[in-house]
Amino acid sequence: MEANPVDQLMNALSQLGGSMVAAAVIGGVVLVLCVIVWRIIAGRKTAPPPAAPDLTINIGSLDNQAPPAEGPALELFNQPVRLVALVLAPAGRGGELPPVDRWSEVYDALLPGLDKIVGVHKPLVRRWPNQMSTRGFAHAFFQNAQLPGEGGKGTPWCSVAGVFKIEGQAIMAGLILRTADPSSLGQQVIDSEEKWLGCLRVIGR
Repeated sequence: MEANPVDQLMNALSQLGGSMVAAAVIGGVVLVLCVIVWRIIAGRKTAPPPAAPDLTINIGSLDNQAPPAEGPALELFNQPVRLVALVLAPAGRGGELPPVDRWSEVYDALLPGLDKIVGVHKPLVRRWPNQMSTRGFAHAFFQNAQLPGEGGKGTPWCSVAGVFKIEGQAIMAGLILRTADPSSLGQQVIDSEEKWLGCLRVIGR
């Protein structure tokens, strides 16, 4: 017996309604997943980058005393100076500084007798991130430790930056120094480890 047209229509609507419910459920699940994925991606994009280390050295906050009259003396181009601050940084991407308990060896590798100078002058000592080149380090050092006057000239302040080695490992060093009186020493770049002895020396070690 042929089905009643009304019954056929009701059956068709019933089947269609079931399909729409299923589609709605699937669509809702997909929408929720899309929202979760979007939040994850958005969270990654908006995460703040790690803060760059503050390398600034405020000259005004450093010891402004003249070189000590007693004990081992440090000279820059034959002028007595006080070591006020010292920055050390490994050279190259994979470079590392020796452990802190061996830094006395690092000081003396830079300049024989410097360990005693550090003990007497008690400078500010800082460690910087890895540096790629001597010139690049010197530029960054002079920029972050800006001396008064024209790079310190005409004032008691002066600085030296360059490279040296300990056990074959290249290390960058930046020294901030102070003379008793204004000088024309300014800023010096040491581009090979042999040149340290040509400008700095320790007397009475």
